[in-house]
Amino acid sequence: MNDKAPDPTPVLLRVQDVRKVFPLADGGELLVLDGMNLQLVQGQIVGLLGRSGSGKSTLLRLIAGLAEPSAGALEYLGRPIAGPCEGVAMVFQSFALFPWMTVFENVALGLEAQHVPRAEVRRRALEAIDLIGLDGFESAYPRELSGGMRQRVGFARALVVHPNIMLMDEAFSALDVLTAETLRTDFLDLWQEGRMPIKSVVLVTHNIEEAVLMCDRILLFGSHPGRILSEIEVKMPQPRNRLDPTFRELVERIYVDMTARPEAGGAGARAAERFPGSGIGSVIPQVSSNLLSGLLEAVAAPPFNGAADLPKIASDLQMEIDELFPVAETLQMMRFAELAGGDLRLTEAGLAFANAGLPERKQLFARHLLNYVPLAAHVRRVLDERASHRAPKSRFVDELEDFMDEQAAEQTLRAVISLARYGEVFAYNDASAQFSLENPS
Repeated sequence: MNDKAPDPTPVLLRVQDVRKVFPLADGGELLVLDGMNLQLVQGQIVGLLGRSGSGKSTLLRLIAGLAEPSAGALEYLGRPIAGPCEGVAMVFQSFALFPWMTVFENVALGLEAQHVPRAEVRRRALEAIDLIGLDGFESAYPRELSGGMRQRVGFARALVVHPNIMLMDEAFSALDVLTAETLRTDFLDLWQEGRMPIKSVVLVTHNIEEAVLMCDRILLFGSHPGRILSEIEVKMPQPRNRLDPTFRELVERIYVDMTARPEAGGAGARAAERFPGSGIGSVIPQVSSNLLSGLLEAVAAPPFNGAADLPKIASDLQMEIDELFPVAETLQMMRFAELAGGDLRLTEAGLAFANAGLPERKQLFARHLLNYVPLAAHVRRVLDERASHRAPKSRFVDELEDFMDEQAAEQTLRAVISLARYGEVFAYNDASAQFSLENPS
């Protein structure tokens, strides 16, 4: 067939060298997106895959015209996006329904805002409600509906305006596993049958399997700032089977890509923040000691016996990347585990921790925290050197803000405080904002 024939369909969306900066209270700036490029044509579901905070939702707001870029350009059908576009609709994670309105009224609202004739509003609203599987619930209020039904109302409200592009911002993540799976399946069935009045979809997610299940193209996002690290084309036909070896291989490849260490001087070097603990100025994720201990115990025990495939861990423990990656990377930072090729392998110290009693665990944890987390060692050294063995929080915040923004500095310091409390390395009083050696021996 003539696969190379030019497609007469115009480019629906073009994002060129977009950059987004937010001002900070101290007069500084937070760079959220940088060098963002994206092109969308008809018939595609494009996934934006990455962790929370990587700028995916910010990019969606820019596409929807709800925010303006600091630099670069966004075009819809060849025209600059200078505000909300009638041909672009969004489905939110939080449903965002008006509780005092019925299902029909919530769905019809967008058409009424466009001053569509009343008879046309009624016809299209009822069609959208029926299409999305809520026929019979037109007079119900959101409080009478389950989470899945409320999200169906959100889909109907977006579809009723017949948009060219549907933006989906974590549209399934607030639902339980079974409800989310049902809604994804129904959405894909309608999409494949051509029954939805939309031409393309941009899907924001941090669920790797969801991206592989639904998308034709997947853009992997890095953080600090948000940028596209790589693009993956998904060539499997729909419907897709999660147990298909090709499906599993692609999931595995994405885990590998998202946990790979960037090569020195390479394109991924700017994503080095994903690998915390290499210096005092590194951003450290905030994870609980319970999660760290729990993952060590789970991987040390059968069937993993000290080494596990990340997709398998995520499936068995029902953890998504926003939960699993920070824990796994903290274990790597502290040399309790190694991350390579999409696998998590416990070190000798990690296995020793998993098999030790609580006192031995705390001692081992404290040693590794001081040896491998420079910020923790720095705080402890300052406290040791002072006659009072005390230091204000501001002293360390000011140092961290030489390397990162205020929010990241606060997060990093809180993360180290939590780790230090478990290892009894130093104490922190939140009321006085003071570090001390009162509790540790």
